Amino acid sequence: MKAALEAILIVVDEPVNAMTLAQVLERPTHEVETALNELAAEYFSHGRGFDLREVAGGWRFYTRADCAPLVERFVRDGQQARLTQAALETLAVVAYRQPVSRARVAAVRGVNSDGVMRTLVARGLVEEAGTDPESQAVLYRTSSYFLERLGLKSLDELPELAPFLPDDVENLEEISK
Repeated sequence: MKAALEAILIVVDEPVNAMTLAQVLERPTHEVETALNELAAEYFSHGRGFDLREVAGGWRFYTRADCAPLVERFVRDGQQARLTQAALETLAVVAYRQPVSRARVAAVRGVNSDGVMRTLVARGLVEEAGTDPESQAVLYRTSSYFLERLGLKSLDELPELAPFLPDDVENLEEISK
């Protein structure tokens, strides 16, 4: 049962109560609670890098307090090193169409890009550039950090898009309408 609990708890993104776990495992709630308490005590006594804690009415894994600075550094460094495909697409739209609103980015990409835009702003690659006078939408542009990371002196050094577009781009736009 402990292995099953670990397998479930490793994938949750919010605390899960013992009753729900008991239903999933088809075991009595008191057995599940006992197993959870035993696991929490084992992790603590072995000095693992994580704890199993009961918070907000449920159970969840948390980074052990003394390991938190290392995890934070790892996550921060990883964020600076790699971007998802969605983030790269969004960044390209902002770079070539700036200043641009989130709605315009979503229209170009064909999917909602709000979360990706927040990530790019948080990483310092994109910044606010005022508001659209007509719609009052927040406009975004690439930052100086973006230029620095790409090794560009200015946006004029961005490659032309024309060589990467299909020959019949006008027909593609008409077909998609």
